[in-house]
Amino acid sequence: MTDFFKGIPQVRYEGLQSQNEFAFRHYNPDEVLLGKRMEDHLRFAVAWWHSFAWQGGDPFGGQTFERPWFGDTMDLARLKADVAFEMFDILGAPFFCFHDADVRPEGASFAETSRNLEEMVDYFAAKMEGRKTKLLWGTANLFTHRRYMSGAATNPDPDVFAYAAATVKTCMDATLRLGGQNYVLWGGREGYETLLNTDLGREAEQMGRFLQMVVEYKHKIGFKGAILIEPKPQEPSKHQYDYDVATVYGFLRRFGLEGEVKVNIEQGHAILAGHSFEHEIALATSLGIFGSIDMNRNDYQSGWDTDQFPNNVPETALAYYEILRAGGFSTGGTNFDAKLRRQSLDPADLVLAHVGAMDVCARALKSAAAMMEGGALEAARAERYAGWNTPAAKAMLKSGTLETIHARVLSDGVNPAPRSGRQERLENLWNRAL
Repeated sequence: MTDFFKGIPQVRYEGLQSQNEFAFRHYNPDEVLLGKRMEDHLRFAVAWWHSFAWQGGDPFGGQTFERPWFGDTMDLARLKADVAFEMFDILGAPFFCFHDADVRPEGASFAETSRNLEEMVDYFAAKMEGRKTKLLWGTANLFTHRRYMSGAATNPDPDVFAYAAATVKTCMDATLRLGGQNYVLWGGREGYETLLNTDLGREAEQMGRFLQMVVEYKHKIGFKGAILIEPKPQEPSKHQYDYDVATVYGFLRRFGLEGEVKVNIEQGHAILAGHSFEHEIALATSLGIFGSIDMNRNDYQSGWDTDQFPNNVPETALAYYEILRAGGFSTGGTNFDAKLRRQSLDPADLVLAHVGAMDVCARALKSAAAMMEGGALEAARAERYAGWNTPAAKAMLKSGTLETIHARVLSDGVNPAPRSGRQERLENLWNRAL
């Protein structure tokens, strides 16, 4: 044991009456909702990069956190892992997620960097023995190092493409070794800053082939998890090619990957794209590419991705309702891609941020499950579209033509009256469930 979380107890469910800040009031892992344990619905994961690697900087100021594991040695990387798994135990977290750069120091060569990662993967495997915490997903950081300033898969230099591809191989191997249930690609630099030096067609072809290679390798090594792309519209690139769910789906269709790759949707990224979180989830489920979520929130008065812990139960409940409508997570889960505020310096702040976020999600899930179980919203939705279940309407979609429809409208005197969408009634119904 390290001393970093000294004095902080294991967090357990104590219910609404509890006055203990180190307790869950809503998150009861064993509570059954819609026939499934709450823990199995939510599948919480802790993000290594924000919780243990982030130093508290922002665009206008540098490091504010002082952590005993900050540094570029293997000993410090192991200390970081010791602290991380201690926090997983404190929270009872079922999963974690990581980038390669979060967990190992950069070496002087690709070979040395790979050896560092392999050593840390072995260390993780030993830490995971006898623990409940598993790997939700792994990924490669292909955006921080200066070699990726012009992108990874989309880079104009083929050697950078090759370095990125080789890195992804090592990270997929690491994910497989640790029993990860997904592998994620986030193209933070897969975009452009100016069209004056950009060949959009070439970069799309490179990115498409890169993803095809990932899928090919998945099948070659027998990885049974999902390959996920995480959409984001901008920041750090001016325009990123994986802008939103719809854009990603079009890209997947273009390269014949819509049956092989799904999406990991982040709340903050959805907002930056001009959408809501629930919109992106609903669209992904309707297209058959929903995989997992990164749970956080943005500051709506800021124009950038602030990655705050969630605290808005009504907003979060809408997201979980769409997930429940789609049948829930399969390999995916709720990853807290969220970071402390740079003034929140104490170890207790890190634990309590997750405690509060887990309770918010649990409250939201309970509301969404109650609405789903009651069935009123789905009944209203079904009633609105009931006309399409008639034989005439089905035949119109299946075999109708403009000429036959025109003839029927004339012969039958079709003159439809507008029907209310009943939005306010449904909003009231939803709010009662909250």
